[in-house]
Amino acid sequence: MTVQTYPPNEQSSPEPAADVPHRPRSTAGSIFASLVAGAMAALILTLVVFAGGTEATITGAILLAFGLGWALMAILTVRRTSHPLRWAVVPAAVMSSVGIALVAFRPGDDAMTALSLVWPPVVLGLAVWVFVQMRRSLPGRGRWLLTPVVGVLALSSVGAIYENIALSGDLDTYAAPGKLYDVGGHRLHLDCRGHGGPTVVLFNGLGDISASWARVAGKVAATTRVCAYDRAGQGWSDDSDSPQDGMTAAKDLHTLLAGAGEQGPFVLVGHSTGGTYAMTYAARYPGQMAGLVLLDSSSPEQFTRLPAYPGEYAVMRRGLALLPTLNRLGLGRLFAASHLPAAAADRVNALTSTARAARNGRDEISVIPDVFAESQALTTLHEKPLAVLTASDNVATDGWVGAQNQLAGLSTNRIHRTVRSTHPGLLEDARPAAESVRAITEVISSVRTGGLLSAR
Repeated sequence: MTVQTYPPNEQSSPEPAADVPHRPRSTAGSIFASLVAGAMAALILTLVVFAGGTEATITGAILLAFGLGWALMAILTVRRTSHPLRWAVVPAAVMSSVGIALVAFRPGDDAMTALSLVWPPVVLGLAVWVFVQMRRSLPGRGRWLLTPVVGVLALSSVGAIYENIALSGDLDTYAAPGKLYDVGGHRLHLDCRGHGGPTVVLFNGLGDISASWARVAGKVAATTRVCAYDRAGQGWSDDSDSPQDGMTAAKDLHTLLAGAGEQGPFVLVGHSTGGTYAMTYAARYPGQMAGLVLLDSSSPEQFTRLPAYPGEYAVMRRGLALLPTLNRLGLGRLFAASHLPAAAADRVNALTSTARAARNGRDEISVIPDVFAESQALTTLHEKPLAVLTASDNVATDGWVGAQNQLAGLSTNRIHRTVRSTHPGLLEDARPAAESVRAITEVISSVRTGGLLSAR
């Protein structure tokens, strides 16, 4: 009997394969994705959604974004990996709830200062707790990814504690060198020294304070009286209820000088944006202005004369809004680097690296368009002496030279020099500051004698 065999039918369905064990996705990948998502959310919230916001809003937005990152970490590791990090819901809940509260209620500077005494030990405790949980439940690369995050939390707490201690010491170490005068609802700091006339009044630029004129004020005081002051929110002056434009600042200064018994007419000296505040004062109170000195001054037409400035301004608005939050962590002191003599530098660094100082800078930049527009009211000084110094580092900036030439055209009795210097160097560096002193004393001499300024 013959038995025939046939090959299996090629079209028949194959037998089901044995089950392949499920391979969980990488825990490290889920953690990395969560960290990136949190960082991207923080950038979008702070630089786009809440761009230029208050310290509370920016801090709250950052916490909310990081809280979302921790929440995503818990979800991804539970669903996709064999090492679920369910404990990540704790930092997620803490950060998200605090962030939402800060964004919703927007506490002011005093409240944020009070909170800064409370949250550092809480966050330090949270960092230790997260580290312990991480060591227990997370092996390999995932642990290495999270360790720097825990380190940042701990360092933020330590930095904030250090900032609180330093700030408390600064209040005693760096007392106001001048006097505080009420100008109607708040007090302004005025530091006058020297004798003779005309009296010189110094206008701070953005981020500067009255002590920033240390290299200039002392030497000018050897020949005449000189007064440095802080606008509302700057240095030792009180805060104002809202950001002040140039006209409001001019009114404050007029009240301050009258209250202090300082007699005009004055030689007005402005550095950077301080130049436009000085121009607004000169336009508003022409009878009190004997001469003007502009040290690498901003232009009243800066938004139109400098092609790149509108974009730079948008970046500054967003960037300066981050500084109050960062300065709460002590980062302002870490990067403070004044070139003034040691004692003055310590004073300036201490007062300009705080959250309050950064908040003033953010507020002031928000009204700069109004400040520039108001300073356009000064169209001529006629024959009153004018000195314009331009920093060489800015000469290459498109439109800067033309803007400086326009400023020099305000008077027929003028000098205009380009000084080898950086923008802040006209106040902070020895040789450029000496050129600033020279320009001021030349204007003083012209006021006293009625003579013309030399072009040398």
